[in-house]
Amino acid sequence: MNLNSLITNSETKGNPGKITEESQSSKFWSVTEVESLLNASFNDLIFRAQTVHRQHHDPNGVQLSTLISVKTGGCPEDCGYCPQAARYHTGVENQDMLSLDEVVSAATAAKDKGASRFCMGAAWRGPKQRDIEKMTEMVRAVKSLGLETCATLGLLKPGQARQLGEAGLDYYNHNLDTAPEYYEEIVTTRQYQDRLDTLQQVREAGINVCCGGIVGMGETRRSRAGLIAQLANMNPYPESVPINHLVQVEGTPLYGTAALDPFEFVRTIAAARITMPKAMVRLSAGRQEMSEAIQSLCFLAGANSIFYGDKLLTTGNPETDRDRALMEKLGLHALS
Repeated sequence: MNLNSLITNSETKGNPGKITEESQSSKFWSVTEVESLLNASFNDLIFRAQTVHRQHHDPNGVQLSTLISVKTGGCPEDCGYCPQAARYHTGVENQDMLSLDEVVSAATAAKDKGASRFCMGAAWRGPKQRDIEKMTEMVRAVKSLGLETCATLGLLKPGQARQLGEAGLDYYNHNLDTAPEYYEEIVTTRQYQDRLDTLQQVREAGINVCCGGIVGMGETRRSRAGLIAQLANMNPYPESVPINHLVQVEGTPLYGTAALDPFEFVRTIAAARITMPKAMVRLSAGRQEMSEAIQSLCFLAGANSIFYGDKLLTTGNPETDRDRALMEKLGLHALS
C-alpha cells in the first residue's frame, strides 16, 4: 500500500491545542493500516511524519515536562515492567506520600530549570478519597506557580476526576501500555476496559488526556500497530501521547526481554505523529539508554515533548544539562 494513501486528507495547518471531536481527523485507522505505516521505507515514513508535524506544530519546539513520584513503591498490581510492584524484588523502597512543601519545592526547581509542565505520579491501584484530597492541594499549589499540571494516580473512582479537574488539573495520564490482544501478557490484575473507563471519566471531567504506551516488551510490530490504532481511534485521540521504551529493571518479569531495535522505536514515534497529528508526542522513558542520534531521529519523526530532569518515577533520565546541550546542537528550543 502506498504510504501517502494512508494519510487523511483532513491534515491542514493549524495550531495545537485542546483536541475536540470537531478538530480531530475523521480517519479511522485499522491495525493493518498502521502496520503498513510501520512497514514503510524508513525515509518515506520519516518524511511523511515530519511533514505532518510541520503542519500542526512548531517544527523546532519541544515541551519540557518534569515527573516526580509523590508516593513510591508498594503497588498491588502485577504490571510486568514496573519496579514499584510490591510482589517484585527490585530494590525500590516504599515511601510515604510527599508533603505539600516537598512537592512545591520540586515544582519550583523544575520551573527554574525550564520545565513548563509538572507531572505527579503515585504507585497505587487507585487513590483513596484521602489521597485525592491531598492531590488536589498539590495540584492547586503547582498550578499557582504557573506550571501546567499532570497526575498519574491509577484507576479513578466515580467523582474523583471531577475533583481533580475542579482543583485545576490540566492533564491526567493513564497509559494503555500495549495493544488489547497483548495486554494480558503484561498485566493481569486490571483489565483493559478498566483503563478505558478511567480515561472516559477524565474526558467527562474536562481534563486533557495523556495516554500512550510502552514498546520493547516482547510485542510484535503488529502489536505496536495495535497500540497506535487504539490510541488514534479514541474520539478524540489524546492531547498528549507518551511513547515509552521499556527500561528493564532486574527483578521484574520483563527483565531480560530481547532489546528492541532502536529504529523500531523511531518508527513507532513516526506512526503516532501521523495518526494523531495534533497531539503532543512525548519521547518518554528509556531516553537514558538512547544515543543522541536516535533521540534526534525521534524529534525528526515528530516527537515534541520530553521528560526533563535527572529521574522519572524510579528510573534514571538524561540530566538537564545533557538535554540542553542536545537541543542546542539540533537548534531546538523549549516551548513555554
